[in-house]
Amino acid sequence: MQQQEQVESFSQRESYKPSAFTKFLWWLATAEKEIIAGCTIDRNRYAITGITVMGTWMFATMAWSYFFFTVVNNIFYAVLLGLFMGGIILGIDRALIKGINAQNKRRALPLLIRGLLALTIGTFMAQPALLYLFDKEIHVQISLDNEQKKRDKKLQQDSLYAIQKNELLNQKALAEQQLTNKYNEVAIARNNFIAETDGTAGSGKIGLKDIAKAKQNEYQKLDEQYNQLNLVTQPKLQSIDSSLAAIEVSKQKEQQAFDALLNDGFLTRIEALHNLIQNNSAAQFRYYLLIIILVLIELMPVIAKTLLPNGTYDEKVRLREEMEKAIVNSNTTKEQSLKELYNQLAFEQDSNFIQQFFDQAKEERRKKMMEKLQRWNKDEEQSFDSVWLDLKKNFLSKQEN
Repeated sequence: MQQQEQVESFSQRESYKPSAFTKFLWWLATAEKEIIAGCTIDRNRYAITGITVMGTWMFATMAWSYFFFTVVNNIFYAVLLGLFMGGIILGIDRALIKGINAQNKRRALPLLIRGLLALTIGTFMAQPALLYLFDKEIHVQISLDNEQKKRDKKLQQDSLYAIQKNELLNQKALAEQQLTNKYNEVAIARNNFIAETDGTAGSGKIGLKDIAKAKQNEYQKLDEQYNQLNLVTQPKLQSIDSSLAAIEVSKQKEQQAFDALLNDGFLTRIEALHNLIQNNSAAQFRYYLLIIILVLIELMPVIAKTLLPNGTYDEKVRLREEMEKAIVNSNTTKEQSLKELYNQLAFEQDSNFIQQFFDQAKEERRKKMMEKLQRWNKDEEQSFDSVWLDLKKNFLSKQEN
């Protein structure tokens, strides 16, 4: 009974039919299904490699979809673009593992090139995943960063308008100082006039005497000068105030326009993530840990194909390729021999044909020549040179180029 089961198991090996999903995994692992189907051990190895490629493909699709969602803010287009970029990553991964075979698996340079390429792709793909994982913390950091940007923008505006604003403030201070000085002169003159009239100062005489009238005239004169200066200065001050107000309005408009440009796009989130890591040691440790894990996801197909040992499939592929090369060389040699034989036989037959043609035409050319000479003998006006040119044109053969 045991012997019968062994015979049945041996006979059933050749009737192995893989499932559609297994064939798909083999395709992801770049294995030829016609060859791998007969390799019992390597079927599972290449299925494992296919699973790693599928995992990388799915991760790349989701990562790129999230990346494009931060850019276009439309889930439908983001998914389409994510599928497109995921397909490109899939093609790159299949090309990487297809280039790994028994001959170059242990060579340092090919492995280094493939590792650097996979590392570069993995590092970039890790960024959208990290943005998704730290989404809440990143939005808090974005709010802080935007406030700092607003303050920086305000400082830039203050610095930009500082010269113009300081010049206007200096003009205003100068005009106000002139007006104040003139007003003080008027106040002193008025006090002197009052003190003179009530006898508390000056000559000590009460009433509007000569000295009091002189001080009154001086006071009125200064007061008139103050009024005239005030009439001239007030429009200047109003103009200066208007210019200062216009500067403030311009600064507010620029600030509002700048605030409207603040967003939570991809680069803004990357910057916030960078600031978050710098300011938070706990996030920093987990950030680098996640970077390593996410990069390893992209490196999985290359690592799996490199670590898995070579089996019968690789040997069959090598022998099959050598056989196809030998067949191609043999077919090329045979085709060359046939073409050479064809050319040789065609040359021989064409040579015989040309020989027969000239043999048959020899007598006919002679007859035609004699006829021409007889007509020339009768035509005394025709020269010998013209006859020769006619014969050469119509009867001599032309050399083949």
